[in-house]
Amino acid sequence: MSPSNNRKLKVLEAIVESYILTGDPVSSKKLSQIMDISVSPATIRNDMAALFDMGLLEQPHTSAGRIPSHLGYRVYVDKLMHIDQLTDQEKCKIDALFNVRDPDPDKLLEDSAQALANLTGCATFSWTTTPEHVKVKRIEVVPVNPTVVVLLISATNGVVKTQVCRLDFRINHEVIDFFTKFANDRFSGKTLMEISSEYVGAVSISLGEYAKVFTPLLVAIYELCSSIYDGQFFVKGQTNLLAYKEFSDVAHDLLTLIQGRDKIDDIIMNQKSRIALYIGRENSRFELADASVLIAKFNIGANNCGAVGVIGPVRVDYSSLIAHVDYFSKTLGKLLTDTLEQN
Repeated sequence: MSPSNNRKLKVLEAIVESYILTGDPVSSKKLSQIMDISVSPATIRNDMAALFDMGLLEQPHTSAGRIPSHLGYRVYVDKLMHIDQLTDQEKCKIDALFNVRDPDPDKLLEDSAQALANLTGCATFSWTTTPEHVKVKRIEVVPVNPTVVVLLISATNGVVKTQVCRLDFRINHEVIDFFTKFANDRFSGKTLMEISSEYVGAVSISLGEYAKVFTPLLVAIYELCSSIYDGQFFVKGQTNLLAYKEFSDVAHDLLTLIQGRDKIDDIIMNQKSRIALYIGRENSRFELADASVLIAKFNIGANNCGAVGVIGPVRVDYSSLIAHVDYFSKTLGKLLTDTLEQN
C-alpha cells in the first residue's frame, strides 16, 4: 500500500472514531488537531475528498464536515478496527449478571436480553432453537380447584412450560393420578418432534370413552411440546431505539420488525460465522437501512442453537460492542449448558 493510501486509511479511521465519540461531522481542521501525522490541512482535505469520491465518506447537507458512509464503517471494521480486550472488571460485571442458582432457561434467556439492553443502550434479543433429540422428561398435573389444573411439562434440555387447563368435570386425586400415569407412559421419553398432532390423536383414541373428557389436557400437552420445540425468543430494550434521531421516521416499522421472530430467524439462519455484523444498507430489510445488527451465536451443549443480538444505530462503538457481546454470548451459552447437564 502506498504512503498516500495508508494515510487515507488513517484519515478514515480518525473520522470514524471521532464521529462515534461525538456524533458531530468531522472537518479537516479538527482532523489536523487530533491526528498524529505531519501533513498540511490541505493534504488532509485532499484525502477527505478522495475518500468522499470512493464512497467512504458522506457530507451532511448542513455541515462542512464529513461523516462515515455505511461502506466507510465496513472498511473501518474489516481493516482498521482493533477489537477491545475486556478488562477483568468488565468480565466480572457481565459474570455478575448471570449470578443465579438453579436457573430456569426461559427466565435466564429473558433476563439476559434485558441485561444486554441495559448494557448496550440498544434493542436486544435472545434466541434459541431446540435440537431434534430433546425429549419430554416429565408431565405433571397440579390441581388448582375442582375444575382447574396446571399442566407442567419438563424437557431434557431443562426447559419447563406450564399451562392452565379448565375442565368440564370435577377432578379428584384418583383422576389426576390416572391421567398423570397415562400421559407419562405415552409421552415421556418421546422427542418433541415425535409429538405431532397425529400422534396426540392416536393417544386420544386409545383413551376410548374417556377421550372427550381429557381432550383439554391432551391439547395442552401438544401445545406445550410445540412451544418448547419452537425454542425461545425474547426482545428487550425496544424503547431504547426511540432515543436515536436516525430512527425517528422508521421507528414504528423497526419496532414491528424486531418483534417478529420469523424475520430474525431469517437473519440468523443465513449467518455463516459465529459473530456477524450487518451495517446499515448491508441489511436486507429496509427498516434496518440505518441500523447496525450484531449477532453472536453460542452453543448449548454440543449444539449450535443459541444467539444473542443487538440492534442499534450505525454510529456505535463497534470495538467495544463486539468484545462485550462476544463474552456475553459465551457466558450465557456456558450457563445454559450447565443447566442442561444438571437435567
